[in-house]
Amino acid sequence: MSLTNPLSMFDVSGKTALITGASGAFGMVAARVLAGAGCKLVLAAGSADALKDIADECREIGTDVTEVNARPSDEAACEAMVAEVVKAYGALDILVVASGMNKVAKIDEMAPETFTSVMDANVTQSWLLARAATRQMKAQGTGGKIVLVSSARGLLGHPAGYTAYCASKAAVDGITKALGCELGPTGITVNAIAPTVFRSPLTAWMFEDTDQAKTVRDGFLTRVPKGRLGEPEDLAGPLLFLSSKASDFYTGHILYADGGYTAG
Repeated sequence: MSLTNPLSMFDVSGKTALITGASGAFGMVAARVLAGAGCKLVLAAGSADALKDIADECREIGTDVTEVNARPSDEAACEAMVAEVVKAYGALDILVVASGMNKVAKIDEMAPETFTSVMDANVTQSWLLARAATRQMKAQGTGGKIVLVSSARGLLGHPAGYTAYCASKAAVDGITKALGCELGPTGITVNAIAPTVFRSPLTAWMFEDTDQAKTVRDGFLTRVPKGRLGEPEDLAGPLLFLSSKASDFYTGHILYADGGYTAG
C-alpha cells in the first residue's frame, strides 16, 4: 500500500463478508455497498422474501451471494452463519451485525420481557456473532473486520420510552470498546457505526410534507448542525472505511454518523 495510491486502502474486492439483518434498513445499505465494492457476501435475515430481494439486487450488481434465511437468535445460529461463510468462500474477512430491534414504552408500562427482548436482540446477539467471527478470524490468522451497529442513543437518552433501546446501544458501545482492547494484538478490528435518524421504511414519515412530520423534524433538526436528516448514502462511507485497510489503526471506536447531533 502506498500513500501515492490512497484509494487502494479502501479496496475490499475479493473479501468475504457476513451481514446479518440484511433485509433491514442498515443491512441493505451494507449489502449494496459491499457488493458494489466487490465483496463476496453471505446475507442473513429472517424474512425469506425480503432476503431474496436484496440478494438478487446484489447479484445484479455483479457479486457472488449466499442467502441464509435465519436470525442470530442463539449461539448455534451464530456459529452456523459463520460456518456458512467458510463453507461458501473459505474464509470470513468482514462481519457486519445489522440485526436488532427497538420496542418503545414508558418504563412504568414496559413489561420486563420486552426490555429483555431488546437487550437480547441488540446486545447478546451482537456479542455471540462477534465471538463466532473472532474464533474464525483468529483461526485464519489474517486479521479481520467486525462492524457493529450502535446509535446516537447509546450516548444520549430519549424521553419517549427508549430505556431498553438506549441501554442496549450503550452496551453495544461497551462491547465495541472492550473487544477493541482485547483483540487489538490479533489484527482484528472492532468498531461501531452510530447513526441518528436516517431515511428508512420506519422513519419515512419524518421526511414527508405533513404538519406532524414538519413539527417533529424541525424540533429534531435544532440539534443537528448539518441541518438535515440522514440518508442511506451517509452510512456508506463509514461502512467501507471500517471494512477496509483504511481503518487498520482504528479499533474500539464509535463512529457517529449523525450530522453533528452528538457534538453539541
